[in-house]
Amino acid sequence: MRAVVFAYSNVGDRCLRVLHAGGVHVALVVTHRDDPGETLWFARVADTAAELGLRYVYGDDPHASELAAEVAQVRPDLIFSFYYRAMIPAALLALAPAGAFNMHGSLLPQFRGRAPTNWAVLKGATETGATLHEMVAKPDAGAIVDQSAVPILPDDTARQVFDKVTVAAEQVLWRSLPAILAGNAPRRPNDLAKGSYYGARKPEDGRIDWTHAARDVYTLIRAVAPPYPGAFTEVAGRRLVVAQARRLPHDRALAALAPGLHALGPRIIGVCGDGGGIDVRELRDGTAPVDAAAFNLLLQSQRTSP
Repeated sequence: MRAVVFAYSNVGDRCLRVLHAGGVHVALVVTHRDDPGETLWFARVADTAAELGLRYVYGDDPHASELAAEVAQVRPDLIFSFYYRAMIPAALLALAPAGAFNMHGSLLPQFRGRAPTNWAVLKGATETGATLHEMVAKPDAGAIVDQSAVPILPDDTARQVFDKVTVAAEQVLWRSLPAILAGNAPRRPNDLAKGSYYGARKPEDGRIDWTHAARDVYTLIRAVAPPYPGAFTEVAGRRLVVAQARRLPHDRALAALAPGLHALGPRIIGVCGDGGGIDVRELRDGTAPVDAAAFNLLLQSQRTSP
């Protein structure tokens, strides 16, 4: 069985290794070039392919027609997509007579679309997972081959959940691969009417509104905590990212304070609209940490600025 693999990030790295270990002839790997504006905190699939001795190209480089010709020349039996960031055209999917399969980071049909792990945390889900499904023209809409759930604990950040999803993806592919290679992979309906779809998130979506309830503010912080862009607030014209935090039990003394960040002794506390508090354990100005003393200086400069 010859395969073309479109892959990126940690899920791409681990699933590519599963195919290699499972005896699949990966004739071509298509990945992305690194975005210079993005922090590279995840595995580079180009490095994985080089380590495994696999030929790879960057899908960002050639025109669509050139990439299609490159894939057609390989004559794949199978096409796989593992966290590749672009939709694969139906004409390309049709080049694989034994099927085209995608690994999605949620329990389909829930959280179809972009940034599924972040959205699952943001929406208060208590579990998510990884789903292997057939690829069709519509995103995340093909029949489900297999899936595996992972828990989202109350203090989990999106990165911690993503690490669990990566393991689940590896397990699902390993479990499903023999049936795929034998041509008898199970398929069950992916009922989109029972699911949900969310689009891409932007850094600006991380702006904290301290008038919201503490539960919602804390959920936002967890959902976009670094290495994602982070939940942020602005003080004295500086964008401060809440990199680590914990929700505090209700305290009458906090409820008397105005919503926003406050330096209370050595601690920085976020007060929310319902009187609930957020213990800010790490505050950043760019890459520089901001402690209570530095935060007080920012507050003073804000008060004295014209």
